[in-house]
Amino acid sequence: MITPVVLSGGVGSRLWPVSREAHPKQFLPLAGELSMIQETLQRTGGFQASDPMVVCNEEHRFMVAEQLRQVGLHASSLILEPVGRNTAPAVALAAISAVAIDPEAILLVLPADHLIKNIDAFVEAVGRALPLAQEGRLTTFGVVPTAPETGYGYIKCGASLAEGLYDLERFVEKPDEPTAQAYLDSGDYLWNSGMFLLRAQTYLDELRSLAPDMLDCCIAAMDGAVNDLDFLRPDAQIFAGCPSDSIDYAVMEKTDKGAVVSLDCGWSDVGAWSALWEVSDQDAEQNVAKGDVILDNCRGSYIRSDHRLVAVTGVANLVVVETADAVLVADRDKVQDVKRIVNALKDQGRSEASVHRRAYRPWGWAETLVSAERFAVTRIIVNPGQSLSLQMHHHRAEHWVVVKGTAEVTCDDKVFMLAEDESTYIPLGHKHRLANPGQIPLELIEVRSGSYLDENDIVRFEDIYGRSG
Repeated sequence: MITPVVLSGGVGSRLWPVSREAHPKQFLPLAGELSMIQETLQRTGGFQASDPMVVCNEEHRFMVAEQLRQVGLHASSLILEPVGRNTAPAVALAAISAVAIDPEAILLVLPADHLIKNIDAFVEAVGRALPLAQEGRLTTFGVVPTAPETGYGYIKCGASLAEGLYDLERFVEKPDEPTAQAYLDSGDYLWNSGMFLLRAQTYLDELRSLAPDMLDCCIAAMDGAVNDLDFLRPDAQIFAGCPSDSIDYAVMEKTDKGAVVSLDCGWSDVGAWSALWEVSDQDAEQNVAKGDVILDNCRGSYIRSDHRLVAVTGVANLVVVETADAVLVADRDKVQDVKRIVNALKDQGRSEASVHRRAYRPWGWAETLVSAERFAVTRIIVNPGQSLSLQMHHHRAEHWVVVKGTAEVTCDDKVFMLAEDESTYIPLGHKHRLANPGQIPLELIEVRSGSYLDENDIVRFEDIYGRSG
């Protein structure tokens, strides 16, 4: 049986300001109603597969768990990378976990942030690849190119093994446009999708031969792993010493067991705003408009509004993206350079590089509406059955007004309920907790007042999510 392994470690900085380190593109509904990781997980339902494994960033663990819950899926394992070490170690962690359950496990390795329009073609390609993987071939999916794309790596196919199946000859880096055109004309090259189908044990055997230090670190980190709620935590100190490398460089470029499966399924890695423009429905003037947008005399542009009206007139080939705290305007042909803006924001120490005004928490989310000297107003959503920590603040008091749902409030030794339109006051220095005992999300407005309002003025006494400090 196939075990899907979803890799969710990317940041997606080229899709700033919507995608940020604290809430990257795989958790966003960029091309449909579901987020990209939810779409990735759901497309594995087309073939016989076990519950998926997810390898993710420590800081994103609760978002992954919540997004699984939203689509009614259960992960066989949620493996938390203590630090990012690229895809080869991430796949190794999953392979070690898989062979402990089933020595013959077949892993379908999928990045969490890719788009596939033709699910049937994807499922068919997995079916063609399965016999090769069962025979011990490390199989990668090569996407049939539709243009001389310079933003993708390529795979050169070797000898034909069957219809749409080839020996893997070599990987090549992102080419310039003339080289990409030559690849396209030759018919021997496919786009490197970053998706793989392989026996877990075969991958570990090849890693033992080609990158033994990496495998030793991963095995030792998994030997020291501990279970924490629904998560598996490899030993952080050991894993921090693991070499960092991609599966392409560490294994696929060196192995003699490589194979390629041709894939034509409307695939995109959605690596930049221009890619999202290409895969989205366009109007007669080739514009894509998302949200509250008015266009006048525009063509070939991608305009997105998340919070307010965006009106655009007399432009062509632009990307305009509005969020609560930032607006991006870029030439559609230059959006690969957005990463430079993110780096500049980081150099300036600006929070907009990594976090949104809406901060996601294990219990729900909080969005800052107003922030000024000595007061701040925040909208808080607590999911059904969830609870904030029992905590105290040294420098601020809080006023809570329930907008929707029912709140259970703890304030020192008192526990009481608040219904819609009711409010309470939490004095400075008092232990308190907010919980949602109901069946619908709890929505409230919080007004903080005091000399210091930042999140690090929290002393936690109890927390069901294992957080401290």
